[in-house]
Amino acid sequence: MSQTNPTLQQLLNSAGIKRRFEELLDSSAPSFISSILTIFNSNQKLRECTPHSIIAAAGIAAALKLPINPSLGFAHIVPYRGLATFQLGYRGYIQLAMRSGQYRTLNSAAVREGQIADIDFVTGEIIRGEKISDEIVGYVAYMRLVNGFEKSLYMTVEELQAHAEKYSQSYAYDMRSGKKSSVWSTNFDAMAKKTVLKKLLSNFGVISIDQQSAALATALQADQAVVTEEGFRYVDNEHGEENIVSFSDVIDLPEANAAEEPEQTDSEENHD
Repeated sequence: MSQTNPTLQQLLNSAGIKRRFEELLDSSAPSFISSILTIFNSNQKLRECTPHSIIAAAGIAAALKLPINPSLGFAHIVPYRGLATFQLGYRGYIQLAMRSGQYRTLNSAAVREGQIADIDFVTGEIIRGEKISDEIVGYVAYMRLVNGFEKSLYMTVEELQAHAEKYSQSYAYDMRSGKKSSVWSTNFDAMAKKTVLKKLLSNFGVISIDQQSAALATALQADQAVVTEEGFRYVDNEHGEENIVSFSDVIDLPEANAAEEPEQTDSEENHD
């Protein structure tokens, strides 16, 4: 292996990167690093991604103190055309918002036909109706702050599909080709819940400079981005602009020196 192209295993074994994960996660660092390798080895598309992009995406999750186990729904490392992107799950948004101590209630859910009778065009208040079928017609997000402020946001399934087609090139490709390569195609429910919640928090949530609220702001910026030294690149979103926030401002993982001797452990597995 060329010194300029270390493997993911070599990078994760380098003292500098291991030390940075330990600074972020304390005693949880070894299990988090192990989860990176588990996800990597179980996802063929992720195995085709550059190791540095995988570590950068995982680094955002570590900085936010969120697990990357896909089944938990907090944060994900998602491959896209040879690069790993960081993606926040809707449970991750709820977790970060609740940590701020500003939210009394926060939720997103599917809406069945008839459950929403109307929406007040002045106040935005949702007027509830009676369910008439199990057909999902939209998704709603709701927040209530500890100071009593509350807000909700509703989007129809058609609005969410249009949003996905506009902001996700992979979903737009699925619509043209009839395939299911995008997470919007394979898990529309989770993406819809996340989208309405993200829009609600972006427009009406508490975003301030204190540490916990700043974590939510970072998550909003980093979501669905490839993390680079220059900033966040939204590779699956042709409408997304590169963010001026530097990768080093968020996590500052050191470059692994390929010449550095990786640390060896008795339990180290051989990952191809």
